[in-house]
Amino acid sequence: MDRVGVLLLNLGGPDKLEDVGPFLYNLFSDPEIIRLPFPWLQKPLAWFIASRRTKRSQENYKQIGGSSPLRSITEAQGEALRDKLREMGEDAEIYVGMRYWHPFTEEAIARITKDGIKELVILPLYPQFSISTSGSSFRMLEKFWQEDPALAPVKYTVIASWYKEPGYLKAMADLIAQELDQIPNSEEAHIFFSAHGVPKSYVEEAGDPYQREIEECTELIMRTLNRPNQHTLAYQSRVGPVEWLKPYTEDAIAQLGAKGIKDLVVVPISFVSEHIETLQEIDMEYRELAEEAGIHNFRRVPALNTHPTFIRALADLVVNARKSPKVALSEVAQMKKGTKMYPPEAWEWGITTSAEVWNGRIAMLGFIALIIEMMTGQGLLHFIGLVH
Repeated sequence: MDRVGVLLLNLGGPDKLEDVGPFLYNLFSDPEIIRLPFPWLQKPLAWFIASRRTKRSQENYKQIGGSSPLRSITEAQGEALRDKLREMGEDAEIYVGMRYWHPFTEEAIARITKDGIKELVILPLYPQFSISTSGSSFRMLEKFWQEDPALAPVKYTVIASWYKEPGYLKAMADLIAQELDQIPNSEEAHIFFSAHGVPKSYVEEAGDPYQREIEECTELIMRTLNRPNQHTLAYQSRVGPVEWLKPYTEDAIAQLGAKGIKDLVVVPISFVSEHIETLQEIDMEYRELAEEAGIHNFRRVPALNTHPTFIRALADLVVNARKSPKVALSEVAQMKKGTKMYPPEAWEWGITTSAEVWNGRIAMLGFIALIIEMMTGQGLLHFIGLVH
């Protein structure tokens, strides 16, 4: 068979402390991360947010060694996947494309073109689809194919989400079982699924299927695990004043502590690699909150990383994608019915959903402008004398 390229998509992370600011700027410059009605505001706002958050983020990265392990783990996953595919008779070359830091997706695409790859499988390392993760990368890739004639000979297919893949579910269940088996009276331990959150508006206004897929994935893992333990699903990593998916992880931990839960097994359900959200946010911040809530046996299930069953699951996804009808980047939104990719819908007159959405966005911009003015001491209110 002809050689196939596999493009692994992931978020990326800073390689050293000096990279934290530029990484955050790239992150918040993405219109799928912060949706604004006026594109020209994106980069100034990204600069402002990154400037305000860099020092705190650097302190968090210092706690896990001064850098993100995401690149090295993703590259190790790629090597393991290549070896497994070749074991299965597939002549495969793996490419890693990060959205917000090196190796950028653009760098991976340049290598794919240089290597003369004619068939490509695009595989996001996000089990569940969200417009802010897989969707953002798909939108960027679609633009590459539209603008670069050198990519025309490259025939590709997209794996939009894969949270139902049996090998993935089994690997997750195996890791959870390993943690449970280390606890006396393990059936009394509470299994706590912590997923990366997204703003509630993504689901309600843009039709993001992420919440539905996370909830379904949680139930599938519990069914695969086949243990009697109670479980909870919550969402972590929220930022800013807007409402995110609930329950929030910190609130749910406090509530479980108040109910007398003593053994908590935390599962990072939306992450397949160790990174800042698992190593610092869960292992340090949430562990401390659990202790304060009276939960003294706090165990965290490791991320999948290069777990053999997980790598085999990824290989099966690639093999099946090659056999199945091709899925183009432009078809992903149709597959995820009702999903609205950026840019947002046009404003309409009257009492309409569109008008309400835009009113909310304009109000958000006014709030951001007020915060910036109060911090800098300059702006319209100071100019007209309403604030001194």
